[in-house]
Amino acid sequence: MTSDATPSQRERARFGAESQKGLGGDLPQPFPRQIGPRAMEYLAEVVESGLTCDMVGRFEQAFAASHGVKHCIATPGCTPALAVLAAAFDFEPGDEVIVSSVTDFGTVQGLINAGYIPVFADTQPGTINIGPDTIEACISDRTRAILIVHMTGLICDMDPITELARRHDLVVYEDACQAIFGRYKGRWAGSLSTAGAFSFDSEKTMGSDVGGCILTDDDELAERARFVGQSRGGEMVEHFGRVHRVNGFAHRMTQSTAAITLAQLDIIQPQVAHIDRMIRLLHQLLDEIPGISALPIPDTVDVYSCWMAGFLIDPEQFSCDTEQFAARVAAAGIPGAGQARYYLLPAALPYLSEAAQQLRFPYSQPPATRTYRYDGDSCPEAQALLERYIRWSTFCERYEPHHCEQAAHIVRAVAEQVRR
Repeated sequence: MTSDATPSQRERARFGAESQKGLGGDLPQPFPRQIGPRAMEYLAEVVESGLTCDMVGRFEQAFAASHGVKHCIATPGCTPALAVLAAAFDFEPGDEVIVSSVTDFGTVQGLINAGYIPVFADTQPGTINIGPDTIEACISDRTRAILIVHMTGLICDMDPITELARRHDLVVYEDACQAIFGRYKGRWAGSLSTAGAFSFDSEKTMGSDVGGCILTDDDELAERARFVGQSRGGEMVEHFGRVHRVNGFAHRMTQSTAAITLAQLDIIQPQVAHIDRMIRLLHQLLDEIPGISALPIPDTVDVYSCWMAGFLIDPEQFSCDTEQFAARVAAAGIPGAGQARYYLLPAALPYLSEAAQQLRFPYSQPPATRTYRYDGDSCPEAQALLERYIRWSTFCERYEPHHCEQAAHIVRAVAEQVRR
């Protein structure tokens, strides 16, 4: 995938409120965000203490306690959280980590920077998530971990994945950035494995100004995450000072971000419970439209903390393609409706494909032991699903039943207009 744009002409990716400027439609949108009522109190405490209060520590303790987990390590974002975990696991360059093929670049950025090789597992047929069968097909003698992504907030079926990993002596950890306070068989997303990473970026379900964190019960991993990820791999040596034992980061959450995020934690669980009720209603209404189907919600998901609503079309039933269908839906009032092809990560990383083709490090042999391929055809189920998947910008706590009915009415009206 190439672009002829020069750097001065390039349209850079946008995030947060900036990414959603100009979206039309009457349906609820997340911005301006609802902020927890104690935010100003917490922010004032940071300022009035002269930056001496430990607001970050307070947030970490509260977030860990809310999930029943021992350790929370706060970071400035979700991409840094996953990068810290990648570094903390301390695998070797050329080691492989199996990852969902449908995800965001932030999931793999840390793997790539650490010199690990991402291996993308295909999605299970008809779903947006990977499963034990598609993961097992990717396991090799260089596999060290499985990075699970709970895409759109739909939690993967973790028990069989964990059992598969146990048989092969692999680490399992979670990208729960779209699934905060979702529940799987009574347990929280992000606490179902060795570690979980979360996002508090402003557009996410528990949106702060920015931010992220790691949860884990593993004492050694938590210490290494703080050492490598926040202390830059530096330790104090008597009569000398800082000595950097490894190449590390300064991925520390700010006190002000911690204050806002702590305030958001005060209000998030009732919001997620409401989101779960609304998305299940919306799915029911969408499934009643001929040629339209919502992503299936597995019985194992007790609470669907949906961040991104969407649906699949049956292209055989309509006279336009998926992109044209999405454009009609957007014009009719669903904010930001469109395809999400860019979530097919093997096809969204041309620089990685180039490195693999040219056998550049870590794809040189050694440390790699085989050749690698990155394109959409390497994950045919994921590619086929995204070719008929339409999503809108976000799904938020402001939805009420009449908004779900309005959204379904829009999709139904477009479907009837273009039905064969």
